[in-house]
Amino acid sequence: MAMIRDLKELNASIQEEKERIDTVDAKIVSFSLAGKDYGVDIMNVKEIAKADKFTYVPNSASYVRGVYNLRGDIIPIIDLRLFFHMPVDKKKDNLENMLILRIGDRVYGTIVDKIDKVVGINSESIQPPHPIFGDINIKYISGVVEKQGDLYIILDVIRIFSQSEDEKQKGRTTTAAATDSAIFTPPAPEQIQPPAQNDSVIGFIKESLPGLRGFYPGDLNDEWIRRRFASWSGSRTGDDLQLRDGTAAEEFVSGFYSPCTGVFWNEDYASAFKSLLPDITTANIQVWNPGCGKGYETFSLACILKSRYPDSILKIWANDNDIMAISGAPNMIFEIDEVPEYCRSYMVKGRTGYSFNQMIKDSIVFEYHDILNENPLPDLDIIIARDLLSFLPVEEQNKMIAGFAEKLKSQGMVFMGANEFLSENDWLSIGKDSVSAFVRN
Repeated sequence: MAMIRDLKELNASIQEEKERIDTVDAKIVSFSLAGKDYGVDIMNVKEIAKADKFTYVPNSASYVRGVYNLRGDIIPIIDLRLFFHMPVDKKKDNLENMLILRIGDRVYGTIVDKIDKVVGINSESIQPPHPIFGDINIKYISGVVEKQGDLYIILDVIRIFSQSEDEKQKGRTTTAAATDSAIFTPPAPEQIQPPAQNDSVIGFIKESLPGLRGFYPGDLNDEWIRRRFASWSGSRTGDDLQLRDGTAAEEFVSGFYSPCTGVFWNEDYASAFKSLLPDITTANIQVWNPGCGKGYETFSLACILKSRYPDSILKIWANDNDIMAISGAPNMIFEIDEVPEYCRSYMVKGRTGYSFNQMIKDSIVFEYHDILNENPLPDLDIIIARDLLSFLPVEEQNKMIAGFAEKLKSQGMVFMGANEFLSENDWLSIGKDSVSAFVRN
């Protein structure tokens, strides 16, 4: 009897340990340096980016690549490979993978070899660093964690990017301290400063856009509006800066829209979109495509997703409040030259032209629906809502974004318009090129 009791206690202990390990209460963004896997607390990650042009900073440390204009903010760029004296793998396309980190009230760009994914972990499973990780000084490692057979070295980025309190208090001016100063207070070269902006004129434009164009300025599109105003004011003065009528408002908004709006996605956009899709191993993939219009976007999406997840059952809920557009979407007929190459293997020829095969048609549910009304949907893997929310009042924008967070699965993704940005407090940007994509923080 004692042996049976001991076995039960052992099994209970094993089960308790398994449940503890499976519990996710923290997330890291994983990346590689010199062939090893590293991670950074997601709370310190502002976004992910690619870039190839940095402005050189004289007399800076060897690992400071320069400064970079991140949508108007001038930030220092540090190559972590050089910082840790690791080999640098030169990119054929010269685009560097960058983690944009927020440390306190400052923002830094860090270059790494490859950015992998967001990994959910249990904070109790993080082990202290050990000298065996000899590639970098263990004082820069906050811990080590194992997840599904992969070992991640978690960097202490706060320590990497902060001078020690001893140095501050003693006022030391060592070479290292001087180097820190060069990193953390970089010059902002005049040639890459954003153009001066007249906030009062921008305010007037923001007030005019809803009535003249049905476009609602808010946190979602504020960065784009300021960039647009910089170019708008470059060729206008005085009263010409104002939006006097619908024609001027339409001209102002004309540069807002994402690539391939209202048409099939071209090969470049489709390839960039596909490269961002996560690994999904479930048998059923649920997708929501509100504001699908006539269906070109949805059909492009269906072909890309079917190619990316050939063994999964795909269901796309495609909605629009234009009843004429949505009613004609399921039965569209095309000339084969109108259809991009990545879609053609999913086409069949009929008497009047080409249409999508039954597998693609069965994967899409086209429905008339106003996005402002409740729509009972299953838990979603992906949401595509390009250039949609900016044409809703700000209060409705916020409601929809909150709804996206509720509807998405834990590793789900939302794709927004190329010039729409979700709050970095709640969302992590993982987009690239003109594809704007986010996962929840």
